[in-house]
Amino acid sequence: MKILFVHQNFPGQFLHLAPELAARGHDCTALTDAKNNRASPIPVAKYKHVAETVDPAATRLGRNYTTMSDRGVTVARAAQAMRAKGYIPDVIFGHSGWGETLFLKEVWPEAKLIVYAEFYYKGRGADVGFDAEFATPNFDQVLIAQGRAAYLGQALTHADAGLSPTEWQASTYPEPLRRMITVIHDGVDTSGMAPDPQARFTLPNGTIVTPDDEVLTFVNRNLEPYRGYHTFMRALPAVMAARPSAQVVIVGGDEVSYGAAPKGEKGWKQHFLSEVQDQLDLSRVHFMGKVAYPDFVALMKVSRAHAYLSYPFVLSWSMIEAMAAGCHIIASATAPVIEALEDGKTGTLVDFFDVPGWSAAMIEGLAHPERFVDMRAAARKVALDRYDLRGNCLPRMVQFVESFGPNS
Repeated sequence: MKILFVHQNFPGQFLHLAPELAARGHDCTALTDAKNNRASPIPVAKYKHVAETVDPAATRLGRNYTTMSDRGVTVARAAQAMRAKGYIPDVIFGHSGWGETLFLKEVWPEAKLIVYAEFYYKGRGADVGFDAEFATPNFDQVLIAQGRAAYLGQALTHADAGLSPTEWQASTYPEPLRRMITVIHDGVDTSGMAPDPQARFTLPNGTIVTPDDEVLTFVNRNLEPYRGYHTFMRALPAVMAARPSAQVVIVGGDEVSYGAAPKGEKGWKQHFLSEVQDQLDLSRVHFMGKVAYPDFVALMKVSRAHAYLSYPFVLSWSMIEAMAAGCHIIASATAPVIEALEDGKTGTLVDFFDVPGWSAAMIEGLAHPERFVDMRAAARKVALDRYDLRGNCLPRMVQFVESFGPNS
């Protein structure tokens, strides 16, 4: 059957699914933003979207919908041009997060439309108002968050089905829409991400570390409050004072993926480093920036303690990959983290804001690795049983998409 993937930054969540379906004989194509130059495993068509300036005063709570629906119109016109050339997909699978899928049923009403329903904005019970340090909780925030969800509800209403990677992320949708969503995680490759006692990793200063060394890791796409960078940095002085041999390896860019940038600064890295740098031995703190995936794999294999924090928001692949590597994971007791980790059994959970608690947990993890041998093995088993790409998630995803085919 003909399958069209739609994602402004393709392949995104379809990294493994698209080539797998193509390998099974399906005619797969992707529609993506012309600015996206990422390598694609399947043929690509592109749309050129020019974002117009939205007048906040004129649009008020509708400005987010205006932005997203404008992109949806651009994508629909590109789709109309594809149809004019004779292209008609049997199944469309698109990410709903940028409005791209909003009007595709108007172009291809005969196609089945699946949306990747990653997260539904909420005024309460998720990321909005969670961290009072950066935004004082107020009623306006609640209204704005709910207003931002308008296009997400429309996207799923006009689709045939949705898919979410975790139960909690699916649960952010209102119940009538939640019933349309199937939960299947994207999956991680546990074959390459596995414990290795012979692993080696070279730090920027040339020092080579192994699983026998005290290596504390923190990994995210970008260093920012949404992923607890501020809590982690504030906990570091006590950790480094207590563990004079510890090496701290921090992976992440200095841009903003979620939330707002600090006033007058591009990113949060230096903002929070400035708070504590006088209390740190910076020769043992290694900011790696963004690293190539093989380097990330090698780093996880030498990590003695891995810190992962998140607001109640979308779950990072990196945490599941750290579980697969058999890391001792110290994580925030927030949704959807607690869906994947069980305190004392597969990881150590700490209150997101408890800086002394984070220091204590990381010190213990570095000082007494023998206490967490069983926990690390249990975390890897969960990764294998529930999140393995080839053995679990990808086959289920393929079956899910194929179930919408014309011959199913």
